[in-house]
Amino acid sequence: MNEKYYDDYRSFGYLKAGIDYRLYELSDDLNHSYITKLNEEDEEEVSTILSEKMIVSMRDHGFIVPKHFEDIIPYCQDLHTSFHYEGIAKSGIDVIFENFMDGIAITTSKNGLKWDEVIYLLGMRYADIAHQESVYIAKTYKDLTSAKKNKQTALLPSLEAANVLENEVDRVDILYGLGIRCMGITYNEANTLGAGLIENNGGLTNFGRRVIERMNHLGMIIDISHCNESTSLDVIHYSEMPVLITHAGAKSLWNTARMKSDKVLQSCAEKGGVIGICAAPNTTVTHERPVHSIESVMEHFEYIASLVGIDHVGFGPDTFFGDHVALQHAFDDRLGISASHKGEMVKEAKYVQGAENPSEAMKNMVRWLVKHEYKEIEIEKAAGQNVMRVIKNILK
Repeated sequence: MNEKYYDDYRSFGYLKAGIDYRLYELSDDLNHSYITKLNEEDEEEVSTILSEKMIVSMRDHGFIVPKHFEDIIPYCQDLHTSFHYEGIAKSGIDVIFENFMDGIAITTSKNGLKWDEVIYLLGMRYADIAHQESVYIAKTYKDLTSAKKNKQTALLPSLEAANVLENEVDRVDILYGLGIRCMGITYNEANTLGAGLIENNGGLTNFGRRVIERMNHLGMIIDISHCNESTSLDVIHYSEMPVLITHAGAKSLWNTARMKSDKVLQSCAEKGGVIGICAAPNTTVTHERPVHSIESVMEHFEYIASLVGIDHVGFGPDTFFGDHVALQHAFDDRLGISASHKGEMVKEAKYVQGAENPSEAMKNMVRWLVKHEYKEIEIEKAAGQNVMRVIKNILK
């Protein structure tokens, strides 16, 4: 089932807990994993797909949330946030677009998404990763293709948003030099490049166009998951290369800012891009399935696949380990999370059944496709082949 090598390493095992850094009680979701039930024949097909095909998550995280709500902010103010190497090893994922939770790193500021925050975060996480053998940092297409053979998970360093650039276009090169290979243009609020999800007006700025050009020249993947309508369309138009929507859903199924309109989805696909279906709590619900579960997530998949074609869809569950909703509440005012969910009202789900963490989300999405009799080639495309095609054309 494509389970990865795990060497029993836990984050910062080279340091002394309680002396070199503060130790928090952390959540452990691995005891709560949900498995979509299949018959024996389907189980064999799933096993073959996971073992032989590239499995790519366009957005997931090894991040672990503290068990107690009151610890979340202090924990994120610390440089030593933990990564669930065992959980990722059990995920069966070959490649993860991993932003190391840059949006909630607040070691030097109140609201995060700052230059110093990102540099500190990358340096500390890379130091931790260097002491284990379950995951590795990938910088090229060839790096990514080694993951399955070596029974490891390749992490493609990404950033949620380009706020860290401020007005310095050369910082794009610096980030590339530090390993960043995918970057979102905005988060929920506007920045110097364009308008975020919660902004009603505004498109890509002149500086934003310069950044797009620089990213194209460097070979850095562009992500518009958190851009508003105008900025999304502008980025697609001005980019010479295909653009990704790494983690979103269809606004036609659930009308909130967090979802993407048919126009944006179609424009992304027409440019050769891929849309990753999100499963973060209380995002990809539908009128038919207002209780968030893998069933509602996959309704978004089927809608978007029908709209743009199977060659332009993938999966970006956007999960991590621990209470996702508690983390959203802790950072709501800082990151405009509730505002990005405004529109249609839904009773808040505590978690998404079948997609609660990386150890289960991608596996269950593949299992769902097998259960619903998708062809093996269609599953292969959605599970990773589509986005690998885009990566191959962009990464130098």
